[in-house]
Amino acid sequence: MPTMPTNSTCTNTGSGEPLSPLAWILTGALSFTILAFTMLGVMYLRKYRSLVQTTRMLQASKLLLGAVPQLEAPIPPVRPFITVREEKAEEPPPQAPLRQSSTVRSPSRRLWKSLQQGPRFTKSDLNLLQLIKAGKEGVFYQARLTKGTCKGHNTFTCKISKEGVRPKHVDTEVSIMRKLVHHKNILQLLDWNTTEEPYILIMEYVSYGTLRTFLQTNKAHLSADPELQSLLTIASYHIALAMQHLRSKMIMHCDLALRNVMVNKFPWEVKVAEFGLARDLTRMTSRRSSRWRNPRQRVPLRWYPPEYFKNNYYSFKGDVWAFGIVLWEMQTFGTLPYPNLETSEAVVYHICIGHKNTNPEGCRPEMIHIMQDCWLEPYTLRPSFTDIVQMLENIIENDADYVDVESPRLLVNDDAEYHEAKCLRAASVTFEDKNPSK
Repeated sequence: MPTMPTNSTCTNTGSGEPLSPLAWILTGALSFTILAFTMLGVMYLRKYRSLVQTTRMLQASKLLLGAVPQLEAPIPPVRPFITVREEKAEEPPPQAPLRQSSTVRSPSRRLWKSLQQGPRFTKSDLNLLQLIKAGKEGVFYQARLTKGTCKGHNTFTCKISKEGVRPKHVDTEVSIMRKLVHHKNILQLLDWNTTEEPYILIMEYVSYGTLRTFLQTNKAHLSADPELQSLLTIASYHIALAMQHLRSKMIMHCDLALRNVMVNKFPWEVKVAEFGLARDLTRMTSRRSSRWRNPRQRVPLRWYPPEYFKNNYYSFKGDVWAFGIVLWEMQTFGTLPYPNLETSEAVVYHICIGHKNTNPEGCRPEMIHIMQDCWLEPYTLRPSFTDIVQMLENIIENDADYVDVESPRLLVNDDAEYHEAKCLRAASVTFEDKNPSK
């Protein structure tokens, strides 16, 4: 009798076939992917919970801080004529804590506005004694207040702006001068009025006006002095110290010239002044040496470097170029640079093609070397003001004859003679307006 096949021999049906290796690989990869996403989700969930907890703690501490009364720092005396814009631009010291939010600033600004009761002085409060110089944007005088003093100064130097000068421009000048305080070779700012025209800056007193006028007035005395080169070197050294201080504060002067250096005692007390064109790089959009040219702003072409005319570029090395021009002016007793060129176009062309001022007669070789270094091209080859200060220090130390600093000789025999000569020179100054005192 034939036997029937059993069910055990029917295992190779379609539903019972074993899985292929490819199927196992796909299944493993899918499982690994699901596991990885699960672990990432757990990690992000933990971070999210931690962030939420930290946020709640900060909010709680902020509410607690707001509930506790805090002692306010004493408010310093506020000049009632400082504008809000200038206060906004003033940078806090590095140690000062940052304000928490704009909601704190707003009440302080309202308080600032409420404290402004008008300027402390106006032009009618000034007694103008002597014209020092007239610039394109302002006139400098020796003056005093009709009543009282200015921070203990009976007599001072004041700059009265001309009509058309923007208050923002004067505020910038004030801000820069405030940043440059406490340097013996920079004309110090005492007080100011920028709330109404004419805008006025009050600075420390100087005895003999600008260095250019001083050298021109005393040319006969100085030319016969055997120590002339030593005196000029000392004056140059103090100007370089002032410019080194500007560089340390990231400020470019942009108008360094002999007419913008004041003399209180020659040559030991000369002071750099006139910051109407100065630029503070810490407050510019770009910290890089600036590329700028304002078509409305007139610049002193005879003191500007070739890269300004070629590439619209001015940097600290532009001030170094101008310092070389100042050295040349001093050696020639205030002669206008490039004296044989009459038009602005001729001056710019002369500078761009690489021509320089001729070496002054009688100038010591060391000073000529510094001038030539200041006029090197490209501008990256020029020395820094720190280098110039060191070079001038070496020259002073190596001088065979030393000037008696304790009891310097008075070059001007009679102050009345000096002021009379300066008045005659001031009478020949051409003003942009008929009355510079307005």
